[in-house]
Amino acid sequence: MKRWVIAGLLLLVTMINYTDRMTLSVLVGDIRANLSLSETDYSQVISLFLVAYAIMYAGSGYIVDRLGTRLGMAFFVFTWSISQMLHGAARGKWGLGLCRFFLGLTEPGSFPAATKAVGEWFSPAERGIGVGIFNAGSSLGAAVAAPLAAWLGIRYGWRAAFVFTGALGLVWLLLWLTIYSPGPIVHKTNERANWRRVLASRECLLLILARFLSDPVIYFIVFWFPAYLAKERGFDLKKIGEFAWIPYVFGDVGYVFGGWLSSRFMKLGKNVGKSRKIAMGLGAALLPLAIFAPLAPTASIAIAVTCVIVLGHAIWIANLMTLPTDLFPPWEVGTAAGLSGMGGAIGGALANLATGYVVSHYAYMPMFIWAGVMHPLAFLLIWRYLSVPEVVNNHSLQ
Repeated sequence: MKRWVIAGLLLLVTMINYTDRMTLSVLVGDIRANLSLSETDYSQVISLFLVAYAIMYAGSGYIVDRLGTRLGMAFFVFTWSISQMLHGAARGKWGLGLCRFFLGLTEPGSFPAATKAVGEWFSPAERGIGVGIFNAGSSLGAAVAAPLAAWLGIRYGWRAAFVFTGALGLVWLLLWLTIYSPGPIVHKTNERANWRRVLASRECLLLILARFLSDPVIYFIVFWFPAYLAKERGFDLKKIGEFAWIPYVFGDVGYVFGGWLSSRFMKLGKNVGKSRKIAMGLGAALLPLAIFAPLAPTASIAIAVTCVIVLGHAIWIANLMTLPTDLFPPWEVGTAAGLSGMGGAIGGALANLATGYVVSHYAYMPMFIWAGVMHPLAFLLIWRYLSVPEVVNNHSLQ
């Protein structure tokens, strides 16, 4: 029973994580007007977040492996909550950028910590569901961020919105420190993570490359979809708050369904590797529909297409993020998860700079075309070159 309580806590912290990072994109209109930021300025501020995110994603998993799941998660949640609250004091582009940089340094640590927690509390057959549940928090956070941040911005101003959303993490932290303890599926060992060995492994390099290609697509939706609705579909802040959350409901479904799907394939007799890969392939197959979003004759159809994009990515990532628990021993799961996430953050930073340039000089159409092809390409690499043991490495089950 406790493992499901832990899964609920992980869902909640991921939800807060995404609410915090999404607050900026929801309130971007008011913030740009108040701080006199251009679209290029905005893309540079986001890129500062993503560069810091990439830097610390690489190291956060190693920190979690060394501190342990409980303290590692606590450290990152506390520091990112303070960083989020400091956004409310920003006075210009570089002040906002500095706050964003510190948020980027502190937010990624919760993901390898959550993956490690799932490895400690869930058996291999259930890990996909566990990872899917906590990842569903990202869509819940994105869904909640739009109406919550819009309401706070309209009623109290954009600065107060950052203070309030940042404080949510501190409340969660009290629950985590009270409830969490090492799970029953823990291997007692003196082994320590060797990040050089992990990074040099074929498995980790493929995970890094897969996330480098596919993660930027969801970053594009998270950071630019509200701006797309404003620029291309004429939405004001109130309307963005009413509609921008809808695709993330489909993300919630996709994360849990994707994790359940691979577990279902295992129960039907398929090995772990094939189960993960088939589920990932089904998710990736939905992404080419992204090409049709900007061609949609109405905003409603464009939002519907975006729902499918988010659904497909959620099915994909629920299984991709589970793979470190299948491929690495427990003392290196956090390190492998962090390094693979680094690939996604680097890809996101580069793609974001490209997005700022493209939408300023042209339109959103080229970015939606790009979003439609990345997941199928990443899937081909995983299917062809990544080998998962017929029987999962059971270090953590001893």
